Amino acid sequence: MTSRSIYDSFNASAPHSLPELPYAEDALQPVISAKTLGFHHGKHHRGYVDTLNKLVQGTPYAAKTLQQIIVETAGKTSEAAIFNNAAQAWNHTFYWHSLRPRSERAIPAPLAAKIDSAFGGVDALKKQLSAGATGQFGSGWVWLVAEAGELKVVKTANADNPLTHGQKPLLTIDVWEHAYYLDYQNRRADYANTLLDTLINWDFAAENLAKG
Repeated sequence: MTSRSIYDSFNASAPHSLPELPYAEDALQPVISAKTLGFHHGKHHRGYVDTLNKLVQGTPYAAKTLQQIIVETAGKTSEAAIFNNAAQAWNHTFYWHSLRPRSERAIPAPLAAKIDSAFGGVDALKKQLSAGATGQFGSGWVWLVAEAGELKVVKTANADNPLTHGQKPLLTIDVWEHAYYLDYQNRRADYANTLLDTLINWDFAAENLAKG
């Protein structure tokens, strides 16, 4: 699945489908095991997609895109189940593409310049992302986002994501326990730091930054 087709899936209406992983289940080993990836994608992600399709059936949201559902249901207590499943379906697809098999490719120059300006370098950015990942109380996500033309690191709890705050997500790290517990148990910091050092898809982040 290419990054372009990610946005095709985000802009599709019901019935929503589970996107394929952009790599084999064993491609992120040893940082993320095939067992973890199989359960995370095949069980957790699929569950959000399937539940969302049931919840929106026969409602006006059945004709809405995934992103429209997220924005229109955010903060509405009566629509919390729809929001949670729509946002988690979106978040997980974005997370898969925020990662790639280990690569030594350089960060694209336009993104690198923005990182230098905002954080003082990629190592400083990684420290902020790690701090966000380990500091998030309970389940949630840590994101690199663009807001008003500037880069920043933000955390969201549970299913929330930057779309509900007027921010452009560039990449994300899942810090729900099911993302790492089979491999790292309670060592969330080890998971986050190893992932940041080896698997981040900077090309994907640069592509998102370049989008209008």
